[in-house]
Amino acid sequence: MSMWGKWRKSFRYAYEGIKYALVTQRNMKFHFSASFIALFSALFFKISKLEILFLLLAITLVIVTELINTAIENAVNLAMPERHPLAKIAKDVAAASVLVAACFAVAVGLIIFFEPIEQWIYGIREQAVEVSAAAVWIYLGLVALTLLVVDTRFSSGRRLRPSLWMAASFSISMLISLMTLQPLVVVLSFTLSLLFLIMLYQRRTRTLPALLLGAAIGSVVTVLAYWLHTLL
Repeated sequence: MSMWGKWRKSFRYAYEGIKYALVTQRNMKFHFSASFIALFSALFFKISKLEILFLLLAITLVIVTELINTAIENAVNLAMPERHPLAKIAKDVAAASVLVAACFAVAVGLIIFFEPIEQWIYGIREQAVEVSAAAVWIYLGLVALTLLVVDTRFSSGRRLRPSLWMAASFSISMLISLMTLQPLVVVLSFTLSLLFLIMLYQRRTRTLPALLLGAAIGSVVTVLAYWLHTLL
């Protein structure tokens, strides 16, 4: 076999490994989705070359550790099908490496995108509009009604059913971001919603597309209602 043929074979095996992890591992799907959002945001905010390098490093580190974690889990399952304390330790340590890499990626993302988001918010908004407690309930009611319509008219009986929890969580985060001019408050608010999303995703209550659809519905409906409110 020629050298080129060996390289092609190696690349094919590597591609099969990535494909297997992406299809079978829920965390890998989330990592790829988060990486897509991060890279798209990097283009939108036009971050510097050095920041792009750190962003790519964080993304690569998370994906590589997740691939290694998947390999270790399958190897342990093959060698020790029954429960064993040492097998548990091996899996826990491998999972811990993914957690450390993910924390590093979150820290990199917050450091890189905080200032661009802050400048963007101050650039498009001059002042915040006060929202009464009654108006908040109206916003949440509109989000719930929209979600009900989407669920019953477009996704009834299907796997992709938008999450009400995500819609409410991101609606509240969006309201907080619209009511304040402090970027740190906005970041912390959406961070809580993202952590809630991760928790629901880990519990397997809904698929990732269903959670993201609920988040999108809550955010969009809230922005539209807020825009109409400010025009009145």
